[in-house]
Amino acid sequence: MSSTTRTTGRAARRSRRSWRVVDIVTCAVVGVAAGVALWAFGALYEPITAPLAFLAPLAGLVNGGFLFPGLLGALVVRRPGAAVFAEVLAGVTSMLIGTQWGVTVLVWALVQGLAAEIGFAVLGYRRWGLPAALLAGATSGVAVGLMDTTFTSSVTWTAGWKLVYIGSSVVSGIVLAGLLAHLVVRALARTGALSALPSGRSGQRV
Repeated sequence: MSSTTRTTGRAARRSRRSWRVVDIVTCAVVGVAAGVALWAFGALYEPITAPLAFLAPLAGLVNGGFLFPGLLGALVVRRPGAAVFAEVLAGVTSMLIGTQWGVTVLVWALVQGLAAEIGFAVLGYRRWGLPAALLAGATSGVAVGLMDTTFTSSVTWTAGWKLVYIGSSVVSGIVLAGLLAHLVVRALARTGALSALPSGRSGQRV
């Protein structure tokens, strides 16, 4: 491999990973907008999970709604750190509006965002299509499942119930966060709203 080829390859990798102003602004907009949706989702959390009271760990099936902002931000911007940025900003937004979980939502948001980053990092931040979205949804699902069964009242559950909850969170992360975020990005790309970003350019891998 020639030095020119190596230099070009390194430049391409830096380009894929470096943040531009448009990336920062777009990710911030996604985070704030998703934060409003996150607040609404949180307000409906108890009514949504009430039908699952017969088996409490199945409440994990709705956790993907809390993971969605980070996945959406990452898939739209396609930059390392976008999942953390969008997820934490969404958490801040929902907290400022008013959420029953208070400041703890920021801790969960940080952990969930970092867990999503692991999914994208495994693929070297080079793949942003459906498999990457599902993988990041799964890793963030594991994170929220572990957090909830370690630091909330569910810490008193049996090991079996905890596993069911974590498994439910993973399924939810894959479907409600990964798959849904992927579909939303594809829909936005078709409208031309993401034309300034890699996720909206024709010919990019999805």
